[in-house]
Amino acid sequence: MKTIRDLNVKNKIILVRVDYNVPLKNGKITDDLRIRASLPTIQYLLDHDAKQIILLSHLGRPEGKTTPELSLSPVTNALRKLLPQTKIDFCPLPTPDKPLKIPSGTKIALLENLRFDPGEEANSPNFIQNIIQATGATAYVQDGFAVVHRAHASTDAIKHFLPVYAGLLVESETKNLNAALEHPTKPVLLIIGGAKVADKQPLIDKFAQKADHIFVGGKIAADGYKSNNPKITIATDFDENTKGQKLDIGPLSTGKLASLVTDASTIIWNGLLGYAEDPAYATASTITAELIGEKQAATTIICGGDTTGFVESLMHDHPNLNYSLVSTGGGAALEFLLGKKLPGLESIEK
Repeated sequence: MKTIRDLNVKNKIILVRVDYNVPLKNGKITDDLRIRASLPTIQYLLDHDAKQIILLSHLGRPEGKTTPELSLSPVTNALRKLLPQTKIDFCPLPTPDKPLKIPSGTKIALLENLRFDPGEEANSPNFIQNIIQATGATAYVQDGFAVVHRAHASTDAIKHFLPVYAGLLVESETKNLNAALEHPTKPVLLIIGGAKVADKQPLIDKFAQKADHIFVGGKIAADGYKSNNPKITIATDFDENTKGQKLDIGPLSTGKLASLVTDASTIIWNGLLGYAEDPAYATASTITAELIGEKQAATTIICGGDTTGFVESLMHDHPNLNYSLVSTGGGAALEFLLGKKLPGLESIEK
């Protein structure tokens, strides 16, 4: 697929779909991973003299209604801190009645939450066309990997009006995930955790042939997951609370997993191994994340929202940890690994 490297951006207005669906608490951003993940693409456009960059994103699920607590305005200040030499402004979504007004000299304009308008999730051609006309953009960069599995106006309908190119984040995510699917270095280890068997079973089935080992932990294992596949190791001991709830895999199972991690050359991890929101039950997930992060020569992919958030927090305290990919796309990464067609990727110029 074509990337921004195939696009001459000099003196052009470029629309960029980013993923700023960041966690907020009392109006403050608690984790800026997704904002920082967009910087390589933004910096590339700045370095190659784009006239103006218009950023599009959603936040939360406002269901087509203006919802003040889901405004993207806090992201503007975060961007200004990350790009202090660049004039960045925040603008309401344009409508036929209210034209877009971008302040003079603005290099980057972040538009309000796309999902404040029902046209975004309805995949409305009119909605995205109105934004294109209001901004004067001549090309579109898809860099919101976390939403490429959605057939929305900013991922699908856009292809009818502008040429679509992959941003550097989308390029990196797809290359790493595709390498793990198509040409993994063996031994391949898939680690599965989390709570919902229905979400994980398709991934287990997909990798039953590709992986050398599959380890199942988390609530799935605690609830009695079973398999006759000799490749699959299921946690058998657990750390329990006073009520007898199994909230983390135990030392024997953690030791088995550690041995598999040590031997693996390609590791894909989806789903936490315990109730890691409570530090008392984050032991197995912490040990596993640290072991994987220290394997510099291996291909290591972390995916799934809870897992990536956990690993990202750990990296703040342990900067020596390194991974091939800490995916920004929860559902998108899962659907990619399952081989499903993703509208946002299908829209990109080939």
